[in-house]
Amino acid sequence: MTAPDPGGPDARDRDGDARARKVTTRSLTTMKTRGERITALTAYDFLLAELLDQAGIDVILVGDSAGMVVQGLDTTVSVTMDQMVYHATVVARGVERALVVADLPFMAYQVNADEALRNSGRMIQTAGVEAVKLEGGERIAPTIRRIVDVGIPVMGHLGLTPQSIHKFGTYQVRATTAEEAQELRRDARALQDAGCFALVVEKVPAALAREVSQSLTIPVIGIGAGAGCDGQILVTADMLGLYTRFHPRFVRRYGELGRAIADSVSRYAADVRSGEFPSAQESY
Repeated sequence: MTAPDPGGPDARDRDGDARARKVTTRSLTTMKTRGERITALTAYDFLLAELLDQAGIDVILVGDSAGMVVQGLDTTVSVTMDQMVYHATVVARGVERALVVADLPFMAYQVNADEALRNSGRMIQTAGVEAVKLEGGERIAPTIRRIVDVGIPVMGHLGLTPQSIHKFGTYQVRATTAEEAQELRRDARALQDAGCFALVVEKVPAALAREVSQSLTIPVIGIGAGAGCDGQILVTADMLGLYTRFHPRFVRRYGELGRAIADSVSRYAADVRSGEFPSAQESY
C-alpha cells in the first residue's frame, strides 16, 4: 500500500490544519487546483527562516537577492555558488514545514547541462533544500528537463530576470509589447513542458500574468505581476522595511523594522554611555 503524501490533500483533510503539514511540490499543485493562494518569501539565514516557517509561509526561497540584501551589491550577478550553498544550508536547517527552494546563481547553470545538474545536485545533497530555481525560458528548457529527469524539482523564473540585468539595462516592467508578451507565453509553456513544478513571474503586466496563470496547470507565483497569480512572493527585507535603498511599487511594507532596529540600538547605546545599563538586576 502506498503511503499518503505528507503534504498532500489526504493529510490536509485529516485534521483540517494545513499549517502543520509539510509543504511539497505536490502540495502547491493541490493548492492551485483548490484555488488556495500560495505564500512565499525569501530568507538567507537560520533565524529568519525559522520565523517565516513558524508563521506558516508555504515556500521559502533562498534567493540570490542575498547579493543585494546581505552583501550590499548593486545586482545579483556577482553571487557565487559557494555563497548560495552556504545560505541555503543555514536556511534549510531552520525550516520544518515550508518548501525550501534555492536559486542557482549566475553562471551556475548557463555553461552546460552537466554543470547545471552538478550544481543542482549540490544544492539538494549538500545544502538540504528541496528544489532549485533557474531563470530563463525556452533556451534553458533542455537543461531543466535534464535536472528534472534525475529527480530534482525545478522552479522556473520569467519576466524580469535579475541575472540578465546587464542585458536588459533596466529594472522596468517586462513583456509590455505584443512580441515580448507572446515570447513569455511560449517560455511559460516550455518550462511547464520541461517539468517545472512552479513558475515565478516577475514584473510583468497583471493581465498577462493572470492569463499565463490560468493557461498553465503548474502554480504561477507573482512578484510585481498583479493579483491574478496563484501565489505571491516578496523579498522579506523589502516587506519588513529592512532594505531601504529603494522601494519598488509592488512592495507593500508590513513593517518598518529598519527604523525599529535603529531606535533600539540608539537606546541601547545611550543606556551604556550613561551607565544605566546594566542595572543591578541585570548583573550577577
